[in-house]
Amino acid sequence: MADQRFIRPGRQPYNTKSNKFRPVRTPGGRLVGQKLVKKTAGPKCSDCKSSLPGIKHLKLSAYRGLKKRERTVNRAYGGSTCGNCVRQRIVRAFLIEEQMVVKKLLKERAK
Repeated sequence: MADQRFIRPGRQPYNTKSNKFRPVRTPGGRLVGQKLVKKTAGPKCSDCKSSLPGIKHLKLSAYRGLKKRERTVNRAYGGSTCGNCVRQRIVRAFLIEEQMVVKKLLKERAK
């Protein structure tokens, strides 16, 4: 069987979480190490902590190069809260307001 060993490029020789390499065969027949980039978790909802749909999972520095429509969702609380949580907030605020109106009406009828 062929030799699967390769020399790690760069200065750090240890196989740490941030220093992963994959063996790749070059057209010349050499086996070299290809750096693996860590996958990011992506933005999460501030209320329910689920992953936000419609927003790319990138490193923070990579978001700068994107267009605004790729960084956020065109809605209230667009890039920070998911649609279900925003809907719950709106419904909750509406119900609280309705409750206050009903209380006020009952108070007037009691007089």
